[in-house]
Amino acid sequence: MGKLTGKIALVTGGSEGIGFATAQEFIQEGAFVFITGRRKPTLDAAVAKLGTSALGIQADSAKLDDLDRVYAEIKAKKGKLDVLFVNAGGGEFAPLGQITEEHYDQTFAKNVKGLVFTVQKALPLIGKGGSIILNASIVATKGMAAFSVYSATKAAVRNFARGWTVDLKGTGIRVNVVSPGPIDTPGLRGITDGTPEGLQQLTDALTAGVPLGRIGQPEEVAKAAVYLASDDSSFVAGFDLVVDGGFAQI
Repeated sequence: MGKLTGKIALVTGGSEGIGFATAQEFIQEGAFVFITGRRKPTLDAAVAKLGTSALGIQADSAKLDDLDRVYAEIKAKKGKLDVLFVNAGGGEFAPLGQITEEHYDQTFAKNVKGLVFTVQKALPLIGKGGSIILNASIVATKGMAAFSVYSATKAAVRNFARGWTVDLKGTGIRVNVVSPGPIDTPGLRGITDGTPEGLQQLTDALTAGVPLGRIGQPEEVAKAAVYLASDDSSFVAGFDLVVDGGFAQI
């Protein structure tokens, strides 16, 4: 028996990186997992790797009509949702003085608006014992150059978990946060200049600040998500589980 045997889970942004690794771990622990992604070829490839215990739904979490379609399909196929991992999001560098309205709007749409309505629209499907996990970041509490807008969205995510834990008092639904540090994902690579040298420079700079001497792997965040999804964390609510090799802890 796995830790999530018989559970139905949704991982948004599950086509690659932390989302894909988490979907894999959930399946290994016995769950059936729906994943969403904006790019159909990437989504289809991910589902093919995950196997018969996964189903992909093309969707943009910042679009409310897409979310309605996602939950309608989950309801029709499985009738309920036990675990929700709100992972979809992302960000780009933009130092103060170069922040554009487009950058601001896109980042908050992906990381804040999308997250709020992903959770709110899921509630009719989640019953007592359900687990909602929000993917934040250590930048919610740690300043990083040219990353202020992204950091502000992740600070919002952390505080949503606090507020929603109070809002859901008495329902038996838990809301928690996982906050990754530097993790080797396509998202991390995407904020570089696209060259191997640029990636190496960023990786070296981040590694220098990690007491464990390396950047993390998506699977390490996924295992933390399994803990928050399972009954192992049955008395854990409103918590921020940091997975960063000590980067923001010293």
